Amino acid sequence: MAKIKIQQVRSTIKTPKKQKLTMQALGFHKLNSIVEHEDTAAIRGMIEKVKHLVKVID
Repeated sequence: MAKIKIQQVRSTIKTPKKQKLTMQALGFHKLNSIVEHEDTAAIRGMIEKVKHLVKVID
């Protein structure tokens, strides 16, 4: 299955709790960190919810 790399580019300070929990579920802990996940519909949905905080790396 294809992999997808995601980088956190903005802080979660002053974001709603649901967005903070989504970022934790994606595996982010620090700003500018990069995580790699399987490219599934569930992961794509999570990225869509926090698209203003992350960047997809090709």
